[in-house]
Parts: sequence; C-alpha cells; structure tokens
Amino acid sequence: MSARRRRRRATAEEAEKEEEAAAEGSDKEADLEKSLRELDLRTDLDVPDIPPPTDRTPEILKRALSGLSARWKNWWIRGILSLAMISGFFLVIYLGSFMLMLLVLSIQVKCYHEIITIGYRVYHSYDLPWFRSLSWYFLLCVNYFFYGETVADYFATFVQRREQLQFLIRYHRFISFALYLTGFCMFVLSLVKKHYRLQFYMFAWTHVTLLITVTQSHLVIQNLFEGMIWFLVPISSVICNDIAAYIFGFFFGKTPLIKLSPKKTWEGFIGGFFSTVVFGFIFSYFLAQHQYFVCPVEYNSETNRFVTECEPSELFQIKKYPLPPLFQAVLGWETVNMYPFQLHSIALSTFASLIGPFGGFFASGFKRAFKIKDFADTIPGHGGIMDRFDCQYLMATFVHVYITSFIRGPNPSKLLKQLLILQPEQQLSVYKTLKSHLIEKGILQPSLRV
Repeated sequence: MSARRRRRRATAEEAEKEEEAAAEGSDKEADLEKSLRELDLRTDLDVPDIPPPTDRTPEILKRALSGLSARWKNWWIRGILSLAMISGFFLVIYLGSFMLMLLVLSIQVKCYHEIITIGYRVYHSYDLPWFRSLSWYFLLCVNYFFYGETVADYFATFVQRREQLQFLIRYHRFISFALYLTGFCMFVLSLVKKHYRLQFYMFAWTHVTLLITVTQSHLVIQNLFEGMIWFLVPISSVICNDIAAYIFGFFFGKTPLIKLSPKKTWEGFIGGFFSTVVFGFIFSYFLAQHQYFVCPVEYNSETNRFVTECEPSELFQIKKYPLPPLFQAVLGWETVNMYPFQLHSIALSTFASLIGPFGGFFASGFKRAFKIKDFADTIPGHGGIMDRFDCQYLMATFVHVYITSFIRGPNPSKLLKQLLILQPEQQLSVYKTLKSHLIEKGILQPSLRV
C-alpha cells in the first residue's frame, strides 16, 4: 500500500471517528436536556399542595356582610381590618420609639415564622432532624449580632457604666461568631443519609429568610434612630400606595400589569403612584413641624429614656423655592415656601410606588412556586404578616442607602460618645492632637492654656 493511500485511509478513519464522537456528544446533550426537563417536572410535581388557610374572619363581620357578593365582601373585610391596623399603628407611634422598635422586632419574628413554616409544611414528610430548632437558633444568633451592634453604637454611655455589659460589647463579634459556629456544627452533625441534598436546601432556605427578614428589620431600626420621620414617611408611603393601587384597580382596573399578580392592573399602578407622591409630600409637611418626628432618637442615660429633642436641622426649616415657569403661569405664584425634606419625600414616595411593588411581585412568585395563596391566615382578608410587609423590606434598604448617600454627615454627638468610652490617656492624646490641628488652622492661639 502506497504512502498516499495510507494517508487517505487514516484521514477517512479520523473523520469517521469525529462523526461518531459528534453523534455521541449530541446524544449525550439530548439525554442531559431530557433528564433536566424530567427533573424540573418532577420537582414541580413533588411540591405537595398545602392545605388552604382557614378563614379567621370574625363571626360578627361574616353575619354583617353575608348578603354581599364575594368581591364586595372581601372589599369590606380588607377595608375594616386596614383601618384597624392603621389605628393600632398610630397608637404605637404615640407610645414612643421603644414601642416602635418592639413592633418591628415582633413583625420580623412573625414574618420569619411564616416563611419557615412554609418550608416545614412543604417538606414535612421527610422529617428532617433539628430543622425547626436550628432555624430558630440561627434567628437568635443573627438578632444577637445585629442588636448587639446597635447597643454598642447608640447606648455607649449606658454600657460604660455597667462592667458586665462592657465584656459583652468588647467581645461581641467573637461571641456572635462562636454562637453561629455552634449552630453550624449542629447542622453538620444532623446530616442524615439520603437526605443530604434536601437538608442543604433547607439550610439555604433558612439563611435566605434571615437575609430577607432580620437584616432588613435592622435597617428599619437604623432609619428610626435618624429621626422618626425617616421611619414614618417611607412606611406610610408603602401603605398608601398599597391602598390606593387596590382602590384604583378595584374600580378602574382593566389592563393587567404583570402575570405574577393577575389582579394587579396598570390603572391601579399609575393611580397608586400619583396618590403616593401627593400623600408623601403633604404628610411630610405636617411631620416636619414637630421635633418629636424630626429629631434623631437618642438614649438619655440619666433618665433611662429615649429622647427626641434637638434644634431641627436645615432639612426641617422652611425655605423659599422658585417655581418653574409653567407652574407660575398656572398657579400665579413665583415662589413657594416648603421644607427641604418635602423634596426628599418625593424621592421616597416615588421609590415606594414604582419599585416597592416589586417586593410584592417577588412574594407572589414565591407563593406560586409553592402553590399557596397567602403566607399565612393571620389577618382576615389580607393573609399573613409577610403579605402586608413584602414591599416594606425593599423600602427599608432604599431609605438606609438614601440617608447614608445624600443626607447623613458627621455626627458630633456620636463621636463624643465614642470619645467618652476611651481611657483617660487616650482622651488626652486626642485632645492634644485636636488642639495642635486647631492651632495650625489658626482657630486657636498658640498661647492658649488649659
């Protein structure tokens, strides 16, 4: 056989092998794609139907609304319960900052309970060991870390007076890590053969739930310390948008907004936007007139109480603003007097009405994935607590980022609290450094003696 013929034969064999490999590869890809489709289908089928929530509507309401259609009956139940919740919310505001913090903590725990319970019900047949106990243990660990940071930051003077608290604050992060590490080791020890994947899935479920609930509620409290107005305006804007969107959608809604929430309409979305912006602008005007709402919340170690007394910042002092030519022609005014905070309220209200609802859409997708109508049946006509606060968590993060980016500056009082914690020799060193700096700037005279 000639060399040319051998080369041709070798080339033909290589081509044949490549074709076989390609065919085999395509078969493997087809098999992989088929198995993935089957896995997706099996995953959906394996999610059991959770029993529908029970109707907890009070009997007196059921009898009073018995003659109405289901649509109008739900309207009245939602309306009455909404007014009751809003009234309770104003009562908590009247009771003060500490009660608001307890309210936020209570809502956080309830929302966490509702999400974890869904996971427990969906996979209850697997009888996972330690799942619920570890879930609540991790909740305690994360809350201990975040609220410990808050105590160290805002209650420094109070902590300085108590030696037992000084130890906890000094080694707070180490203690927090040790507590979490204990839970992590307990989880590893709880792993059971044939359930590894499911247990790691539920481990991730718990941590995502912690991220959604605990961290966001911590940001809500951080916003509250900046001044109650930074707490009330964002939360009230989300509530207003939810109510206005429901009303506009109920009476005028015809155009579907998003497939995840079939009852949401463009008419409700647009009506809610304009209503929320107007509400936020007017509501912030009334709040900005009172120190109780605009002053940062601080802890007075002498009286052991939270105080909201200060000289209002420039954000809460009336200023004169020129109006655009179009508004001058329509209103006949050249200028308008308003609080600078009202301009910030427009940004907060816009986020609450345009981006905030996506928290609700996300929750709708979550509920559809697990074939449930509501997170729980805590509030008749509304569902669970999480159903009412699914948009608030996005809002809390935005407000915190907004304050740190555009509002917050150096805080002398917080810096002074940190200086008071230092040892006397450290305080003296800071004093000498500050004095030298002021002399170099020409603010103090070199001959000044203390």
